[in-house]
Amino acid sequence: MRITRRKALAAGAAGLAAAALSGERSAAAAPSPALQPYASYWFPDSLPAGSPAPGVVWRGLAAWDPAKDPDLPFNRSTVPLAERFAPPPPNAGARAGQARVCALAAFAHTSGNPSQGAPTADFYALTHWAYLDELVFWGGSSGEGLILSPNAPVVDAAHRNGVPVLGTVFLPPAAYGGQLQWTRDLVRRGPDGGFPLADRLIRVAWEYGFDGWFVNAETGGGDARLGADMRDFIAYLQTRGKARSGARDRARGAGLRVTWYDAMTVSGGIDWRNGLDEHNAPFFRAARSMFLNFNWDRAGLGSSGGLARQLGRSPYDLWAGIDVEARGWDTPVDWDAVVPAAGPHVTSYGFYRPEWTWTSLPAGARGPAAFHARDDRFWSGQALDPSAPETGPWRPPAASVADRSTLTALPFATTFNTGHGLGWYEKGRRTGESAWNHLGLQDRLPGRRWVIRTAGSRPTVGFAFDDAWRGGSSLLVEGGLAAPAEVELYACRLPFSDATVVELAHRTDPGSAAVRVELAVAVDDGVAYLPAGVLRAGGHGWTTARVRAGAKLRGRRGRTIRALGVRLSSGYRGEVPPAPDGGAVSWRLGRLAVRNAAPAAPAPPVGPEVTASRVGPGGTAELRMAWGAPAGTAVRQYELRQVLPGGRFRFLGGTCGHAYYVPALRRTDGEAATRIEVRAVDELYAVSAPASLTFRW
Repeated sequence: MRITRRKALAAGAAGLAAAALSGERSAAAAPSPALQPYASYWFPDSLPAGSPAPGVVWRGLAAWDPAKDPDLPFNRSTVPLAERFAPPPPNAGARAGQARVCALAAFAHTSGNPSQGAPTADFYALTHWAYLDELVFWGGSSGEGLILSPNAPVVDAAHRNGVPVLGTVFLPPAAYGGQLQWTRDLVRRGPDGGFPLADRLIRVAWEYGFDGWFVNAETGGGDARLGADMRDFIAYLQTRGKARSGARDRARGAGLRVTWYDAMTVSGGIDWRNGLDEHNAPFFRAARSMFLNFNWDRAGLGSSGGLARQLGRSPYDLWAGIDVEARGWDTPVDWDAVVPAAGPHVTSYGFYRPEWTWTSLPAGARGPAAFHARDDRFWSGQALDPSAPETGPWRPPAASVADRSTLTALPFATTFNTGHGLGWYEKGRRTGESAWNHLGLQDRLPGRRWVIRTAGSRPTVGFAFDDAWRGGSSLLVEGGLAAPAEVELYACRLPFSDATVVELAHRTDPGSAAVRVELAVAVDDGVAYLPAGVLRAGGHGWTTARVRAGAKLRGRRGRTIRALGVRLSSGYRGEVPPAPDGGAVSWRLGRLAVRNAAPAAPAPPVGPEVTASRVGPGGTAELRMAWGAPAGTAVRQYELRQVLPGGRFRFLGGTCGHAYYVPALRRTDGEAATRIEVRAVDELYAVSAPASLTFRW
């Protein structure tokens, strides 16, 4: 058992489960000599013998210079790490301030991880940030590189939800190509006694905009001197990283994070302890947290938590590893050893490869709706009800871990965009025909999937990808409503005034019964239900309702919105409701916004230009583009579109940064030049005037 689990971890990092990936993903991930930028990866210094595989580039981190890194603008995250809070949990087992969740997730291969999304919806579009305390961007292999930096879309999405992201430093066992020299390279001291490659790792995190490193040292053959050097390296990385973070992070009281994996001991050898003890405690003291190997038991976790307290640390800084790569929610776990239903939690826990919900889908069935249905089940449970999660063999995070929210300030808006889709929509019109993924464009999504209050049967709630108000998806509620159904969407701490307005863009689908919609707003003295309109049966396109929530809540106790949701009732014909007939509804919510002042368009981007291009066969071109941020304007993201004959547009993509790679600009009707527009988009999805450039064929 121990060998199997250990091999799963090492082999998973070395190969990233290539056999489980679809042919489409494998082909899309293979680097080429083209302009496509990828997430950065390195060896510490010395390179392997021989030559790299086609498409793989061997680099040493010791030689990395950010001023000479052409892909840095495409890999730089721009979204700061948001502060968040824990609202009152929806069930008694989910306890704030106790167990948390770390996840080691692989989004693509080490050497073929696109910097800014790709033209496919077949992607691990993680959305359950509310239960995560840390995400490790998992990868590294002896044939590609051992140090993997997270790509910008993942970091931007995580930061928007208050989740720090760590890159991976993987020193593999010799059986998987590991060389002890790489470990010695990593911890080599400089003339001043410091660690030059720790300084490099700190600089990478700073320049790329992520939060720290997961260090997994599993190459055997070391001695006590190497163990002491590694301990000091981790302490240096943690403390110097926090100091180097400077004013950017001091404002939020945080710095570089370092998580240590339970493999190397202070002897310098490899001995998976499956707990915290005297053999690995020095590494735990040096790091911020430690990921325990998978073969822990109840007694071992109890003693580990006790030792953590003796060391003046929280037991919840220990992640008890749970390997879900092969079996997902069928993985046998002694949950009461970690998060007992009675009594305080013992430690936190860490999922190894939760993207099983994506990779285990059969070929030809990896559509985004199918993925999200499985991912919701993994995190919320089979009943999809965090207020009453099941207590069977699989204990989903919603049953034990308190969710968190970053909704604390206005304005707030969401279009329920999950970060991938089968097309792109603007104001209900489809402007992009191609499938796509880019997690940086993901909205803040409902954290509890799904809390529904009704005296009748529960409707089905989920994300739909066949129609949207904006982005690639909308929220769809379907089912018979014999009684009103209240769907909780967001836990929040949003201040409101008499001027506060809530907007909903919504519609019914063809065949739907009529729907009466109310906005459910929880304040300090209860829930208020504010009318948001009656939508006729049969579907009549998108409509926007504006609810003067602040004025309607005047006189209620407190000036803070604690939760937002909707209450739906069916069977109404016009404004006067006869007895409900319980007809089946199919109702979509495409946008939800809470604001005080009406949105003003942001200023346009500055000076867009094509920095590199390559014309290919069939009338297509690859482009690298860059622009400047508009002064004095808060920008959520930038969106690019191609101007077509007749005044139409084709969506090309979007990003939170200031550089973008267009994989295939399509020439139209043999035109000599193509106009491209870059627009700035703010938090309410107000769009700037375009900044244009012309690409000449």
